[in-house]
Amino acid sequence: MGFVIKRVYEPAEASDGYRVLVDRLWPRGVSKERAELELWDKDVAPSPELRTEWHHDRERFEEFASRYRDELDASTAAQALLALGTEHDRVTLLFGARDEQVNHAAVLLEWLGAHGASVEPIG
Repeated sequence: MGFVIKRVYEPAEASDGYRVLVDRLWPRGVSKERAELELWDKDVAPSPELRTEWHHDRERFEEFASRYRDELDASTAAQALLALGTEHDRVTLLFGARDEQVNHAAVLLEWLGAHGASVEPIG
């Protein structure tokens, strides 16, 4: 099955498999119980500087995505996340952004696929 992304605000489902929050900041209004996480992987999220500079501006998404991929290439946390795909049938990467298409989790999913992981397309 592989990796898939999902908003953390959506209900947890048995089919989610291993649930990993990939945001650096805890999502507002979501309790730890409701999130039903196995792991909160802050270190795989974009650096605070990159996240602040981008500020979810659609016009700057390509620049953000390129810089975030560079961060992932240098990240031991990203390599560890990639390894989770071999340990679990399905890994659901949870994110808090409103935009389900233009967000860091979509870039992360693409990066994982480019590095040999099985990924499910967005949407």
